[in-house]
Amino acid sequence: MRTVEEHQAVVAALLGELPEEQVDLAGAHGRVLARDVCAAVALPGFDNSAMDGYAARSAELAGLPVRLPVADDIPAGRTDVRPLEPGTVQRIMTGAPLPAGADVVVPVELTDGGTGSVEIREAPAQGTHVRTAGEDIAAGAVALAAGSPIGAAQLGLAAAVGVTTLPVRRRPRVLVLSTGSELVEPGGPLLPGQIYESNSRLLVAAVQDAGGEARRLHFVPDDVGQFLDALRAELSWADLLVTSGGVSAGAYEVVKDALSGLGTVEFVKVAMQPGGPQGAGTVDGVPIVTLPGNPVSSFVSFEVFVRPALRRALGHASPDRLRAPARLTAPLRSPAGRRQFLRGRYDGGLVSQVGGPGSHLVAHLARANCLVVVPEDVTELPEGAEVDVVLIEGALQ
Repeated sequence: MRTVEEHQAVVAALLGELPEEQVDLAGAHGRVLARDVCAAVALPGFDNSAMDGYAARSAELAGLPVRLPVADDIPAGRTDVRPLEPGTVQRIMTGAPLPAGADVVVPVELTDGGTGSVEIREAPAQGTHVRTAGEDIAAGAVALAAGSPIGAAQLGLAAAVGVTTLPVRRRPRVLVLSTGSELVEPGGPLLPGQIYESNSRLLVAAVQDAGGEARRLHFVPDDVGQFLDALRAELSWADLLVTSGGVSAGAYEVVKDALSGLGTVEFVKVAMQPGGPQGAGTVDGVPIVTLPGNPVSSFVSFEVFVRPALRRALGHASPDRLRAPARLTAPLRSPAGRRQFLRGRYDGGLVSQVGGPGSHLVAHLARANCLVVVPEDVTELPEGAEVDVVLIEGALQ
């Protein structure tokens, strides 16, 4: 039986780093930087005011209150700012360039707000309310590091330092296929023994959440020929194939039956629950990961094996989900020799189990916001025991 870490390494090895492409800022949201990006300009690019007020020389503000003539107005965006003459102040707005000779900005609230002359009643220390050039980032310094996910703040910084395009890894293209003669498209009539197909919807969304592009193939019945035809018709588009179902030890395991004869896909048991039966390899040179068919098993298997591999191929410096310690609100049991991934609800450092361990309990999965990880050598944990939880959808809301 293969360990979780051993199978993670096998799946990760299937996907190399994806090619780099240059995209404009509008298309970079949610992507991952392929290379460091340096600032084309410093931030701030010039000394400027952090307040609406008066640019002054601190040495001239002794013996308050003091009245000084207002020599000029400096709105934000002005490019022809004159030096500050001795014995004067200049009225200045937030973000406007600081005139040469000024070393403090007196907020308007500490004055009478005059425009021809101003009475300064209080004065802050030298350097106060002055933003110095380059204090945020120097020109030429690394603004965004390779492996960084690009969110709103990163896009704002890129624009602020004069960058118009960003180098990112191409999104992985993933084909998703569910198998099973019992599957019916949602919305159609169900005959006895049939169920609505849900895994492909789940896995497509999981691929997109991980940063990839997904194409959902119409699920196929338990027929080897139809299964291989469906895959090969789309192989030229894909970086990865992900299937669900047909990998257990029983009869009519179409994925196992179809791919075992190719000699390029290995089917194994992994010491985990749910998600023990797994497969990985290639089909006509394209990587494939075969997941079990029960919805919870499929989801957990994707989280443990496929998601980190996709994010690593995208160039994420930290491809794994966030983890947190939590204390159990109730005791739990776990089978010996298998790493258990239980659905849980994490809140304020506490975690409660959601539903039982059954791999068919998709309604309980939908209510979970974490996976509770129970090591292979642990069979019982009391209420209050500390466990490791993997934060999944909704955990940080």
